[in-house]
Amino acid sequence: MVQNLTEGSIRKNLIRFALPFLAASFLQTFYGLADLFITGQFNGAASITGVSNGSQVMHMLTVVIVGLSMGPTVLIARSVGAKDKKQIATSIGNAVSLFAILAAVVTVVLLLCVHPIISLLSTPAEAVDETWRYMVICFVGIPFITAYNVVASIFRGLGDTTTPMKFVAYAGILNVGLDILLIGPLHMGAAGAAIATVFSQAVSDVLAIRALLKTDAGSSVTRKDLRFDKNLMGKIIRIGVPIAMQEGFIQISFLAITAIANSRGVEVAAAVGIVEKVISFLFLVPSAMMSTVSAVTAQNAGAGKNERGREALFFAIFCCVTYGAIIAILCQIFPEQIVDLFVQDDPEVVKLGGQYLRSYSIDTMIAGIHFCFSGYFSAYGKAAYSFFHNIVSVLTVRIPGAYLASVYYPDTLFPMGLAAPMGSTLSSVICIILYLHGKKYWNPAPEKVKAESQQ
Repeated sequence: MVQNLTEGSIRKNLIRFALPFLAASFLQTFYGLADLFITGQFNGAASITGVSNGSQVMHMLTVVIVGLSMGPTVLIARSVGAKDKKQIATSIGNAVSLFAILAAVVTVVLLLCVHPIISLLSTPAEAVDETWRYMVICFVGIPFITAYNVVASIFRGLGDTTTPMKFVAYAGILNVGLDILLIGPLHMGAAGAAIATVFSQAVSDVLAIRALLKTDAGSSVTRKDLRFDKNLMGKIIRIGVPIAMQEGFIQISFLAITAIANSRGVEVAAAVGIVEKVISFLFLVPSAMMSTVSAVTAQNAGAGKNERGREALFFAIFCCVTYGAIIAILCQIFPEQIVDLFVQDDPEVVKLGGQYLRSYSIDTMIAGIHFCFSGYFSAYGKAAYSFFHNIVSVLTVRIPGAYLASVYYPDTLFPMGLAAPMGSTLSSVICIILYLHGKKYWNPAPEKVKAESQQ
């Protein structure tokens, strides 16, 4: 169903769009959390580390795919705003073709690189076998992960986040059931967790694709639309690649921190792995707001209603900061209790994880600012701005800060957790500067808007 986001209350549209998308993101991330939680109930630190390392690599890949899929989302949304049905069909067709090729290439490359990835993560010897099993099975399932996220991005461009949410909900329930069966009675450890995740994702793919084909936009796509359109493909890449690289660099910083933690022993590795997974879950709100701001702003930009896009941006930032403040406070009060949910009878892991979560959780209050700006920049084709502020943050603050903290404070993980909020603070400052200096992009002349919608 195509939903018009250019009319009515912008705040209601934002919330109506964001909530189902957030629920779908929660359920998709729940795959990894369920893997980690159920593994922790039946296995020790080695299996926990294997699942946390493997799922972190998969999370990195997923957010990169989601970032790249922002290209189709923005182009489809702008076409919806401009009421150009032909352009909608062509954008969908080109997105399907591009991501099908991408999924095949990435699957082969990653399967060939399993051992180097495990080495780069400095995986403790006790956890190498479990990590290998988890990664190989999940890498085989990359086409399923790609397919779902591309179809979901198409629905977002059409203004519909409710439909894909329903299907990922079914898959989430299936994933938990399979986790309990494969990890518990069948004692398959990390391999069982991976099989449950891949099979559940495949189910959500089938349901989502069937739903897309039944929509007016999906049924109007012809074989001709699947052929590469040079101009359109260039736009998808210009918008999607910087966002994908932005998300990739953030995840690389997570992996670098994981490698630093792994080099300090299995207990520190397990503590950091658990907290990184919790943080990934907590970041679903700012991540959802980034995609929401992008889709809502793009539709309104396509209709020439730029003031509605600005209103969406600032309301989304308000929501993210408020949410982050609540989360940060809770994580100051109950950090050990949160970590304890994921580990059995290992007080050292709980203590170290509590230290790391207490400082890292501050980032939930700051990161939403630059996430929302990234979505806004992408709606106007300036996704390179998002890449710029993130690479500066990662290379100058996040990774160096975590490394120095591990060197100078070897007995606690609290200082290492501060690297993330410090990096987000720098990113947010850069975003504000870029926004103030780019006003000509956010408020183009009416004739320019019309010309761009016809290209």
